Amino acid sequence: MSFRREYLTKPIFGWAKGVLPPISETEREALEAGDVWWDAELFTGTPDWEKLLATPPAKLSPEEEAFIAGPVDDLCRMVDDWKINWELRDLPPEVWDFMKRQKFFGMIIPKEFGGLGFSAFAHSEVVRKISSRSVTAAVTVMVPNSLGPGELLMQFGTDEQRQHWLPRLADGREIPCFGLTSPDAGSDAASMKDTGIVIRQGKELAIRLDWHKRYITLGPVATILGLAFKLRDPDHLLGDVEDLGITVALVPTNLPGVEIGRRHLPAMQYFQNGPTKGEGVVIPIDHVIGGREQVGKGWKMLMGALAAGRGISLPSLSAAGAALSARTSGAYARVREQFNIPVGKFEGVQKRLASIGSTAYLLDAGRRLTCAGLDGGRKLAVISAIMKAHATDRMRVAVNDAMDIHAGKAVIDGPSNYLGSLYRAIPVGITVEGANILTRNLIIFGQGAIRCHPFLLKEMLALENKDRAQGLREFDEVFWSHVWHSTKNFFRAWSRSWSGGFFAPAPAAGNATHYYRQLSRHASAFALTADIALLTLGGSLKRREMLSERLGDILSELYLLSAALKRWEDEGRQDADLPLLAHAMDTGLTTIEHRMGEVLANLPSRIAAWILRLIVQPFGPSHRGPSDAVAIQCAELMLAPSAARDRLTPGLYLGDGGSPLALLEHALKFAIEADPVRKKIRAAGMPDWRAARKAGVITVEEATLMEDAEIAIDKVIAVDDFSAEEITRQAAAGNVVSLEAAGARPRRTAAKRK
Repeated sequence: MSFRREYLTKPIFGWAKGVLPPISETEREALEAGDVWWDAELFTGTPDWEKLLATPPAKLSPEEEAFIAGPVDDLCRMVDDWKINWELRDLPPEVWDFMKRQKFFGMIIPKEFGGLGFSAFAHSEVVRKISSRSVTAAVTVMVPNSLGPGELLMQFGTDEQRQHWLPRLADGREIPCFGLTSPDAGSDAASMKDTGIVIRQGKELAIRLDWHKRYITLGPVATILGLAFKLRDPDHLLGDVEDLGITVALVPTNLPGVEIGRRHLPAMQYFQNGPTKGEGVVIPIDHVIGGREQVGKGWKMLMGALAAGRGISLPSLSAAGAALSARTSGAYARVREQFNIPVGKFEGVQKRLASIGSTAYLLDAGRRLTCAGLDGGRKLAVISAIMKAHATDRMRVAVNDAMDIHAGKAVIDGPSNYLGSLYRAIPVGITVEGANILTRNLIIFGQGAIRCHPFLLKEMLALENKDRAQGLREFDEVFWSHVWHSTKNFFRAWSRSWSGGFFAPAPAAGNATHYYRQLSRHASAFALTADIALLTLGGSLKRREMLSERLGDILSELYLLSAALKRWEDEGRQDADLPLLAHAMDTGLTTIEHRMGEVLANLPSRIAAWILRLIVQPFGPSHRGPSDAVAIQCAELMLAPSAARDRLTPGLYLGDGGSPLALLEHALKFAIEADPVRKKIRAAGMPDWRAARKAGVITVEEATLMEDAEIAIDKVIAVDDFSAEEITRQAAAGNVVSLEAAGARPRRTAAKRK
């Protein structure tokens, strides 16, 4: 470093040290737990589109395809959410046995340990298909394959632990759960009061545990509990440090002092979920996952496991919910008539249909791209947070729109209501695995800005270097690279915004080329704005949650829209799907501009905000959302069977025989076939097909078709009703909860504190 440059760098180093917040050990572990990928490309301000398009699309192996066509379909046929939630209050015993036997709980466990060894995409496809049939069954399958003992053992366990536990988890001999959330520690898991004390038990070391956890899925029936707690060593049996930090261990639930069996009812979904307590529970110290070397490293372990699981399970359920809403709403809007017109022909309904359809297209695109990244060996912490928060939020909107289109059909509960259970389950996904408010306000941009920015983390680490001279040298090298990076983004953002994206780079992608240009334009604007926000606010940006949320929303839109373009490319640029892509892109680009405008309106430094507005939004927002014509095209695509409709909603379980979804598909087919005859009848001024047949306007075959269509449609629009005795019986059954079906009985065991 030259003397002249050092003269400039030193005061900047001192200023930055006072402005940028220090990184706590907890934050450092969270940042180190995940990898960056396309999110980091977006932060550069000039994403490499060829790199995205060269990413191999997520695919299933023949073995994985066979499993989905075989055991997964079989499981879907065995479950019925109405019976589960309102009659049994649990999965049937034969379903528990089937899931264990077919290794549904061991999808992510390698074959060498007796598991299925499936890819992230296969895991996602299985959860997605089951979710389209039963939320309870889907949650039961997803939890052992997400954050839990299996994932943690594979990443951090000792060889002995893997050899013992993984085969037992794979074949269902052990039912796992994971205890993280406490009554006094939800999103702030680091503040948990659950404790472990290192003690001596004979010649060996052990841990005495006390805990109180809640919201633990599979907790009431678990045989092995993965437990997060704060470990202390007051007698210094392990070393000089007394407070060892968050630790994760395996606790068999049959030990004295373990209390399980009581159940929560999460939004009236009867998957096994409940509290667990432990008092004076003693485990060998070797039950710490990873052994003694992982003592006190539990937070880093949890962040690493969450980075993968959060990107698969809930996004898969959400994508299924949106796709199911799209397929059923389109079909129902076609067969249901008012004023002698299918309700799907009314523009108010078409607007909702278009939104549902483009949401389904977007979410499945994000799910596929995320799985491709995970199957590439990456732990996508920021992207997983984006997918979890935005997939569950957008599913909520899609399902609400579907409920509005179905109206009374979806309001009246009963065996024929295929949306009610999904609608009630929405708050579960919004809340678990990191509440969406926290994730959007603090995590996506708060973690993304540090982790994904090309230089920011390096600068912060240089500032914390205890060797000031070395830290200054490191900071000097990174800081001036940062300055050059920001300078280039300044001119990129300026030229791209003032030209409406004309000068922004884009691959040759046919009808989608201009969308790539718009994303390149907004990526440079985002990167510049993020730099200015960090420069003017420094560490106080952490407390500016509303600004952080808006910047995080821009990053999230950029990622999801990139995924939509990638999907359109991977599927062969299908012209029939272009309205869905256009609707998703126009909606997302409008959101980006609105969020950017909100950032500029609320940035405390008004001079910086004025300069940024001049650069990135000189003429105000340029996008106005999807046109009415595009919305109508999207809706029409969903109102009739077609290859495009099937591409929009692949991999759903549509049932067979007399199931509600099978009846709906059957009725749609008849409604389409009968449409020419219906037009013929109306042109002749006949009141109905019976009068038309009597007058000789239609043939016998046409009359038969109309009668079959009428019967099929009547079955679909019918809703359930019950006798007073049946309602009373259902209410009484609600007081009975079956635990034995899962292979475990509720138990409360106690042990005196040792």
